Amino acid sequence: MNKHTKIYIAGHRGLAGSAIVRELQRQGYSNLIGRTRAELDLEDAAATHRFFEQERPEIVFLAAAKVGGIHANNSYPVQFLMNNLLVESNVCRAAYASGVKRLIFLGSSCIYPRDCPQPIKEEYLLTGPLEATNRPYALAKIAGIEMCWSYNRQYGTKWLAAMPTNLYGPGDNYDLNNSHVLPALIRKIHEAKVAGVEEVVLWGSGMPKREFLYVDDLANALVFLASLDDERYDVLVEPSRCPLINVGSGEDLTIRELAETIAEVAGYQGGFVQDTSKPDGTMRKIIDVSKIRDLGWSSGIDLSRGIALTYADYLERNPQ
Repeated sequence: MNKHTKIYIAGHRGLAGSAIVRELQRQGYSNLIGRTRAELDLEDAAATHRFFEQERPEIVFLAAAKVGGIHANNSYPVQFLMNNLLVESNVCRAAYASGVKRLIFLGSSCIYPRDCPQPIKEEYLLTGPLEATNRPYALAKIAGIEMCWSYNRQYGTKWLAAMPTNLYGPGDNYDLNNSHVLPALIRKIHEAKVAGVEEVVLWGSGMPKREFLYVDDLANALVFLASLDDERYDVLVEPSRCPLINVGSGEDLTIRELAETIAEVAGYQGGFVQDTSKPDGTMRKIIDVSKIRDLGWSSGIDLSRGIALTYADYLERNPQ
């Protein structure tokens, strides 16, 4: 890529997509394309094809997706499966037809089997059953990876699938029913602080360990991958291998430690109580990031700083 390369960011207003835009702008890329859902419905194959034919981007970041927490996944499995499949298939087909040079497909670490050895390596894909609560979404993302690989094998495209760990950051969803654990805890702990509540209830034992990645770190990683020299990039998308790479911090902590870190950042002086009648889920989930580290990238924003930036975003969007 050069600074004038035409780049399309699908989902440019979402958590990941907006971070990709920020990172590209920070690095001086000036020819960026984005469309809102009202302007371009990526579930519409004909509209997607017309857009690619008219704009002909050279690089595509496919960050458009329907995402949500456990409650949302359980409530709307059809939408999490079908909406994501339609977007992936329409974008991939149109990108190939219009001659896109590089495509970076954004997935999720939930693609890996529920009971994976830890840390999770890329080659563990499809080696065991998925977590039931987000299986439709995970299957859609697995299909996206297979789409990238299939196009690479059959047509010689150079499309890469990047799998991030749990993301958080500015623009996150703080809804208590539909958000992920970190933004939900930010809201829960902040509301307890404002209301003077002495204890916050946490689900389960608090002992499961999770990994988190600040979304601007992800964006930096994706731009790093998209701008690799041909020699290193071509190895990642070699048709004989699945074009899959993990993106994470390489560090994890317990849910209880996460809550305590958020409390410290937010200035919450109360305590926590564990509701052990609620399930813990998988006890540990951390991805192996040796592949991307060997290429020369590692995360730069530690959890405390990332939470502070995210909490500031929450306060800005939810003034008291």
